[in-house]
Amino acid sequence: MTATVARDGVHEIEIQRSRFRCHLARVETEEAAAEFIAAVRKEHWSANHNCTAFRLGDGTQRSSDDGEPAGTAGVPMLEVLVRRELVDVVAVVTRYFGGTKLGAGGLVRAYGRAVSEAVDAVGLLRRGRFATLEITAAHAEAGRLEHALRAAGHRIAEVGYGSSVRLTVHVPEAEAEGFRRWLAEQTAGAVTATTGTTVELDLP
Repeated sequence: MTATVARDGVHEIEIQRSRFRCHLARVETEEAAAEFIAAVRKEHWSANHNCTAFRLGDGTQRSSDDGEPAGTAGVPMLEVLVRRELVDVVAVVTRYFGGTKLGAGGLVRAYGRAVSEAVDAVGLLRRGRFATLEITAAHAEAGRLEHALRAAGHRIAEVGYGSSVRLTVHVPEAEAEGFRRWLAEQTAGAVTATTGTTVELDLP
């Protein structure tokens, strides 16, 4: 299971008077990542470096040291995204030099820490594949069933009312059969679920 950031955000750390300001954003394409990087670089045009890393859900990943010694900025930034299984996210770390050289090892640690702390600050959403199950119940039974679904922690995506009540539930793919058994037990076999499309969802 992969993850992505819960929201866009900025987090800054200071190391030996150098400021490392990490900007994070959710993106789904290389074009969107490039636009975000360009916007940060425009905003912080006077910074010494604007180093970057991004990973997409299709496996694409890129990084840039932007003038820092090779492998000391973009690579450790990308390694944080890989280690934490993050996708569809771009990170830009803006560095304002404080006058003290950190050395190659110090830079690796600083850029990695800047991204890691920023991720912690904005929070994560776990991404998984969910089966969409459609349940149709009589009005007399729907209220009790909806309450049972919520009490059991099942994710109700939609409730539709007509001649009967239609409940759309998202269940992790691996748990779909277990959910069917649970539903049969709850309704004495009177209600079944039909399978719809499989979707990817980001959940806390």
